[in-house]
Amino acid sequence: MSSSSLVIFLHGVGANGADLAPLGEHWRSLLPAAAFEAPDAPFAFDQGGRGRQWFSIAGVNAGNRGDRIRTARGAFDTVVSGLIAAHGLSERLDRVAFVGFSQGSIMALDALATGRWPVAAIVAFAGRLATPEPLAPSPATRTLLIHGTADPVIPAEESQVAEAALKAAGADVSLSLQPNVGHTIGMEGAALAAGFLSRVLR
Repeated sequence: MSSSSLVIFLHGVGANGADLAPLGEHWRSLLPAAAFEAPDAPFAFDQGGRGRQWFSIAGVNAGNRGDRIRTARGAFDTVVSGLIAAHGLSERLDRVAFVGFSQGSIMALDALATGRWPVAAIVAFAGRLATPEPLAPSPATRTLLIHGTADPVIPAEESQVAEAALKAAGADVSLSLQPNVGHTIGMEGAALAAGFLSRVLR
């Protein structure tokens, strides 16, 4: 199947693709020509249940998070490259967007920061930049960070730090802080992201 553009949702730890898939239905009116994919992360959540994970958070800390992300890159790249190829866009990354939440945002920002995936756009909800330096983002990728100021899981300051670091490395990045929003995707943030993607992928 061939698509004019593709939005890939990247879910948080312990969740699965189906958790974010409904966003695609909400956004379809603004992105009528886009295809939406919401894959499951490649690994079973190692703390029980039927959820999935991009990398383990058992015992994770600032000192070892970078190594875990580095180890997860191969499996992440396999997932997204397969979806991009299935939609006939392997040579048109300028028609692809990643939309992450929490751990999915960490992986999306790593894909940006390493320069591995110079896609058109990245939206990172409630994420953090945990990629070890040096950073080498593509300046062609437009990135929107969205974070609730009441997030008790990943503080909003993480997105502020990410914005500064990515800008310093030459990335095209902007930040929207959502007042009184916790560790979730709020309605205002979702609408902001949809508008952003409709402009970038128009």
